[in-house]
Amino acid sequence: MEVTDFSEIQAEFEERVQAVIYCMLVTTDHNMRPRSRVVHPVWEGATGWVTSRRHSPKAKHLEYNPYVSVAYLPNPAKPVYAECIASWEDDREEKARIWAFLKATPAPYGFDPGTIFSSVDDPKYGLLKLTPWRIEVPSIPYGTLIWRGSN
Repeated sequence: MEVTDFSEIQAEFEERVQAVIYCMLVTTDHNMRPRSRVVHPVWEGATGWVTSRRHSPKAKHLEYNPYVSVAYLPNPAKPVYAECIASWEDDREEKARIWAFLKATPAPYGFDPGTIFSSVDDPKYGLLKLTPWRIEVPSIPYGTLIWRGSN
């Protein structure tokens, strides 16, 4: 069933992603070969934030294709899928805001980025913004709720 507003699935979405914490994020390389890896997004409404090094294989893949697929599998009957466009957040104020947001979010869902990066100004500190164009929240056997963003 399609829903028109993210708020219609937000509570269930947040409950599931916060229970699992980690998910699989799939990118494609320049030959369109998929590669999956485990990441730790923290969602702020319908926007996901992932800390990452700016010169990782993931970063190279995103140069070729910014579309990613995210999958959470807390329970095979209650997965979450988010199809997103990924972009690097380079605005220092926004990076600092999200640094504080990640740190203020209760663990284990939230975390202190300072355990990975020396500061907001660390050149290795990359902040990846996930903007979903589609989020799917299935409940087997009850059906699937699908929200589509603006991308």
